[in-house]
Amino acid sequence: MTEALTCTVCPHECRIREGGTGLCGARGIQDGRVVSLNYGQAASLSLDPIEKKPLARFRPGKLVLSYGSFGCNMACAFCQNADISQVRACGQPRTTFVTPEQVVSKAVQLASEGNIGLAITYNEPLISPEFLMDCGRMLQDAGLDLVLVTNGYANASVFDEACTVTSAMNVDLKCFNDDGYRSMGAPGGFEVVRRNILAAHDAGVHVEVTTLVVPGISDSEEDMEQEAEWLASILPDIPLHITRFFPCYKMQDANATDVELIHRLRAIAAARLRHVYLGNVR
Repeated sequence: MTEALTCTVCPHECRIREGGTGLCGARGIQDGRVVSLNYGQAASLSLDPIEKKPLARFRPGKLVLSYGSFGCNMACAFCQNADISQVRACGQPRTTFVTPEQVVSKAVQLASEGNIGLAITYNEPLISPEFLMDCGRMLQDAGLDLVLVTNGYANASVFDEACTVTSAMNVDLKCFNDDGYRSMGAPGGFEVVRRNILAAHDAGVHVEVTTLVVPGISDSEEDMEQEAEWLASILPDIPLHITRFFPCYKMQDANATDVELIHRLRAIAAARLRHVYLGNVR
């Protein structure tokens, strides 16, 4: 049997054998090395408002070509894109192969319609750093932006390299405690994600943060106060998106987040941060 190899993209550092995949479902072994199995495998490619990422204070009013593939290195029971991210549970979605050249060429063509570049989103972009970097370098050459929508759960070497080609990112800070990250299959994720948010800011990347308020996981008013205080210690201008949870994936029987709680959390955050936005509040 072929010797297992270690994937070093994220803190899981999965040991993978030929024919197998890492926990993300998107990295495997080919020709004796760990590779991205989802490289260029587009599950979605569409032109979106930049605010949909969500990015509220980066190129407002513009559009961004949004690319998504499959796989994720976290296992959130409340995943809103489980059909493409949770391939181990839901199966691999139907995809179409596109090269970085094709994606960037499309982004360039759409510039006349207000497109600012490419967003890698919908599933976790950092589990395919090869595709990310190939697109990012081409986008820089074309004078366009790369945007990431990420959980931030990546090893420092991968994350820091991604920052060199990234103009803006929204980082999903799932909760503000260790236990929550362990429940999402990301041990140590609390410190890893906080480290990476700070690293992105220090690298000059425009950073916005989203916290989905999930009952029993990320709905603590005390945690929100600590989160806002920590973000403000980096920069009070960092935009925070507080988003309401609706039942999905493995939490179909849960209740949607109470709207009054969402507004209380916003008030708590706004005492520290200058830009706090609400999402999914109808």
